[in-house]
Amino acid sequence: MDSSAASGGTASMDAKSFGSRSARITGAVASYWVVSISMVFLNKAVLSGPSTKLDAPLFITWYQCVCTVAACYALGTLGIGGVPRFELRRTTMQRMLPLSLVFVGMIATNNICLKYVEVSFYQVARSLTIVFNVLLDYVILGHTTSRAAMGCLTVVLLGFLLGNEQEVRWSLAGVVFGVASSFFVALNSIFVKKHLPQVDNDPWRLTLYNNANASLLFLPLMLLFGEVDTLLESENARKSVFWMLMTVGGVLGVAISFAAAAQIKWTSPLTHNVSGTAKAAAQTVLALLIYRNPITVLGFVSVLIVLSGSLAYTLVRRAEMRAKFDSESAAHNASAKSEPR
Repeated sequence: MDSSAASGGTASMDAKSFGSRSARITGAVASYWVVSISMVFLNKAVLSGPSTKLDAPLFITWYQCVCTVAACYALGTLGIGGVPRFELRRTTMQRMLPLSLVFVGMIATNNICLKYVEVSFYQVARSLTIVFNVLLDYVILGHTTSRAAMGCLTVVLLGFLLGNEQEVRWSLAGVVFGVASSFFVALNSIFVKKHLPQVDNDPWRLTLYNNANASLLFLPLMLLFGEVDTLLESENARKSVFWMLMTVGGVLGVAISFAAAAQIKWTSPLTHNVSGTAKAAAQTVLALLIYRNPITVLGFVSVLIVLSGSLAYTLVRRAEMRAKFDSESAAHNASAKSEPR
C-alpha cells in the first residue's frame, strides 16, 4: 500500500475519532447545563408560580425522592445506565441513616431557599458551600488550607456579603436557608465519602438508599409542619399541570445524576466544576432575562465575585492536589531507586 495513502487513512481516522470525542464532550456538557438549569427553574415555578404554587416545599422534595426511587427501580429492572437491580436491606438502610439525615437537610433547605429568593440571587444565597467545606474539613478531618485557597474563600465571602447588601428583593428566610443548604451540601460530601463503602462504592445504590430513607423521613416532617393539610386545601394541587411539573422535576432529579456522571467521564472533575460555575453564571443571566428581576450594578457584580472566587478556589485546589501527587510520585520513585536489588 502507498505510504501516503496509509498516512491519509490514519489522518482520516484520527479526525473522525477527534470529531466523535468532541461531539460527546459537547453533548455531555450541554446535557448537564440543560438538565441542571431546567431543574432549578422548574422547582421555582412549582414553589412560586401563580398557577402551580404550593406552599409545601417538604412535600415537593418528598415527591421528587419517591420519583427517584421509582426511577431506580425501573432503570435497574431494565438494566439501563449501569443502575443495579432494586434491592433494599433494612440493615443497610439503618447504617445509611446518618447520611440520609444530612441528605434530607440538604435537599429540603435547598428547595426552601429557592422558595424565598429570586433565581438570580440563588447562587449568591448558596455560595458558602466551599467555606463550610474548608471549616468541616478542618474540624472533622483535621485538614488545613493554604493561604491561596483561603484568599479565594475571602473573595467568595465578600461577594456573599455584597450580594446580601445589594439584593433588591432580599429575604432573611431565603438567606438563612441558603446558608443552611450550603452547610448541608458541605457536610453531605464528607458523609458520602464515609458511607459509600457500605454500598460497595456504588453511587447508584447510594442514591437509592438515600432517597428511600428520605421518602420515609419526610413523612413525619410533612405532618409536623401541616403540609398535608396545605396539599388537601390547595386548588393548584388539583391541576394536572401541577402534577406534570412535579413528575418532570422528579425525572430531572434522576437525570442530573446521569448528566453529571457523563460530563465527568468525558471531561474531568476539574472541568465539571468549571462547567458548574459557568452554568451558574448562565442561570443567573437567564433568570434576569426571564423574570426581569430588579438588580443593581453592584448586585450583579456580587454574583460575578462569588463565581470568580469559586472558580479560583477550584483551580487553586486542583493545582495543589497535582503538586502533592507529583511530590509523592517523585518520593516514591526515589525510594524505589535507592532500594538494593
